[in-house]
Amino acid sequence: MTRALLPLLAATSLAAAPLSVTLVPPAAPEIGFNLGTAANPAGATITADSQCLLRDGRPWTPVMGEFHYSRYPTAEWREELLKMKAGGIDIVATYVFWIHHEETEGDWNWAGNHDLRRFVETAKEAGLHVIVRCGPWCHGEVRNGGLPDWIVARGQARTDDPAYLASATKLYRQIAAQLRGLLWKDGGPVIGIQLENEYRGPAEHLLTLKRIAREAGLDTPLYTRTGWPELKTPLPFGEILPLYGVYAEGFWDRELTAMPGNYWAGFHFSTLRSDANIANEALGRRETRDAADIARYPYLTCEIGGGMMSAYHRRILVDPLDIESTTLIKLGSGSTSPGYYMYHGGTNPVGRLSTLMEDQATAMTFWNDMPVLNYDFQAPLGQYGQVRPHYHRLRRLHLFLHSFGAALARTAVALPNQRPAGRDDLATLRWSARSDGHRGFLFVSNHERGRTLPPKADVQFTLAPLGLTFPAQPITVPTGAAFLWPFNLDLGHGVTLAYATAQPLTVLDDGATRTFVFAETPGIPAEFAFEGKGIAGTIQHRACQMPEDRRVFSDVKPLADTAISLRTTDDHEIQIVLLSDADSLALWRGRYRGRERLFLTEGTDTLAVDGDHLRITAEPRSETRQSFDRAVSNESLGGFRYTNAEPSRLLFAFPSDGLEINGLNRPQLFEPLAVTLPTATTTSVAIEPLRPAGPPRTIGLGRNCPTPVAAAPRDADFAAAAVWRIKLPANLDLSANPLLRLHYRGDVARVKIGDTFIMDDFYNGEPLEIGLARHADSLKTGGELTVEILSLQRGAPIFLPPAAQLRDTDGAAVAELSAAEIITRPSRNL
Repeated sequence: MTRALLPLLAATSLAAAPLSVTLVPPAAPEIGFNLGTAANPAGATITADSQCLLRDGRPWTPVMGEFHYSRYPTAEWREELLKMKAGGIDIVATYVFWIHHEETEGDWNWAGNHDLRRFVETAKEAGLHVIVRCGPWCHGEVRNGGLPDWIVARGQARTDDPAYLASATKLYRQIAAQLRGLLWKDGGPVIGIQLENEYRGPAEHLLTLKRIAREAGLDTPLYTRTGWPELKTPLPFGEILPLYGVYAEGFWDRELTAMPGNYWAGFHFSTLRSDANIANEALGRRETRDAADIARYPYLTCEIGGGMMSAYHRRILVDPLDIESTTLIKLGSGSTSPGYYMYHGGTNPVGRLSTLMEDQATAMTFWNDMPVLNYDFQAPLGQYGQVRPHYHRLRRLHLFLHSFGAALARTAVALPNQRPAGRDDLATLRWSARSDGHRGFLFVSNHERGRTLPPKADVQFTLAPLGLTFPAQPITVPTGAAFLWPFNLDLGHGVTLAYATAQPLTVLDDGATRTFVFAETPGIPAEFAFEGKGIAGTIQHRACQMPEDRRVFSDVKPLADTAISLRTTDDHEIQIVLLSDADSLALWRGRYRGRERLFLTEGTDTLAVDGDHLRITAEPRSETRQSFDRAVSNESLGGFRYTNAEPSRLLFAFPSDGLEINGLNRPQLFEPLAVTLPTATTTSVAIEPLRPAGPPRTIGLGRNCPTPVAAAPRDADFAAAAVWRIKLPANLDLSANPLLRLHYRGDVARVKIGDTFIMDDFYNGEPLEIGLARHADSLKTGGELTVEILSLQRGAPIFLPPAAQLRDTDGAAVAELSAAEIITRPSRNL
């Protein structure tokens, strides 16, 4: 053997060796928090220990999503909260923006879209808990971070200054009056209060706000704060729970390049909870470190980026894989309760004195120019209720948490023996394990925003000290993969799943049969290995091997039916269902007609349970690269095709007892329901040019900002905008909740109905969508809209994603509206 071959052989041998991790049992949970009243009148309790939240003393892993009531029409709250519930959200979080309620001192507004009480009551009707983020300072891209101008003018805000605290006390008393009878202790849904936001002053101020809140009557089981930035003085243990976050990329950075700073770290497993990328324009690029007592608190989050806004100087385009990956990595790094900012987009109200939106020109130092009205945030649910691909990807993770979260909560994180060396190590697989020392879950991510991570070949995992290596044969982890697999999962009745190369989703138990539903991991053969104990026999299976008293089912194919069925030694049945990746994104769970059920929908259709009704909505398929297209195949649905003279949709239910099925007798787990529903349609609309664009404006820098960036255009600048008129069809059916989708290129777009400004957008390569039903009254006068688009200049001091960059204009500025479409979203109650 030549010396030259030795390094090659050594590298080959190293690549083929299993990846290893040493599992560690979790420390005993610690208690001793000084929070609010834990019990409601029925005796149910919400508390916390150092590992997780507790519901009635048992581990609880709720999912939280942000939705701002004052940025959404009251008439639409209920429908959207039901969609959040259907998406797996347990807690709706909402800011109380002081400036939205007391723009002028002493003149309070809690009516209409500002009606906090009605919003909380509606959340309760939808089956959601509520955490109220009381401020006084909130941020949320609102003018002065939510502080009224008159507070800013007085100075000494966000301190224990007596005059400031006197006004803050009035705010808290107003909030308490809105929430009277709606707190958890009174039988209501409000389980927590957040104090301040992104606060870095002395801890004593937070304690003052907590005292004021409690004296005002805001007594809740949980008091929270953002765990970033580091406080100037330490907070006494147990007074306020810190919550954390991560964003795939932000609009706030000063750089005009992709992924500046340390955003890459959000795509690596780590036990570090703090993220120094958040709000670094205000807080600076700082050392990332956790507080010394961090391990004594549960790892909760409130700001996993559910999307991202575009500032004028930084236009961010969200990739749904980013959102799924960062969430999965937080779970694999120890988090027990994901919280998203934002989960639902909205539209900014306009004040009597100002636009109420963040602007570099405001008196209080602010760093970014934001759209005047648009706060869509590219969230899982958009500002007109649009359902985005990451809604489904996150919903799949939430199914897992609702069924397996209690087991996950009582685990410790173990990072592998070989980890990535840093930002530019793309060759080492990113993964972690969480276990109780014996049972647990393995987390893997091979995705990073803006970079293509190569496939990882010859991968097996070895868990020490268990001596468990799986899968049976090495596999290749594809580019873009993000998944979790179980090991030593307790299936009940004495049966243990040693491992599976498929992602657990949910479980149903009717007493005689337990049904476990898994999702395939695309590109990796599905393998299920069961320990022999507790199994009396196999009722239904594919090829099975039995090495060392273990039943191994290899290369199991996804099918919306039972793939493996086991009879236990105590005469129960355990069923394993393996869904395709596409079908797993169309799997829903809800309580309907007296029992928990699973549903499979067609395409991107959505479901929501509303009391005794099941609402199905035909959703349009996105035309962007972000879309997924679920093809309903003969194989996945047992060859079934439901046809009818009426427009119909496929909807499958399990179990189907008590439901009207289509009458076919087929031995299939999911039974088809008879559903008549029009499909979502897309219709082109004529656009009429009225005026060409004038000369591009000179883009200056913002005022009153220590590190100014490009300033957004003002109203007067739109005199040079190109203008189009759109005439809507006279027979437009607004009951189908239509969207107007505008395909355009330019710098900034504004849409008007008559003289009323209804929406704006900073171009990032995506179409602009407007819900027409919301503007029905304004459209009655003629059904016309005008679109104004300012020219986008090559070389402007603006960061644009690749999809939005000018590549075909020979240097000329661009303002064009290429197409307009109407997309319907019909619904039906079952």
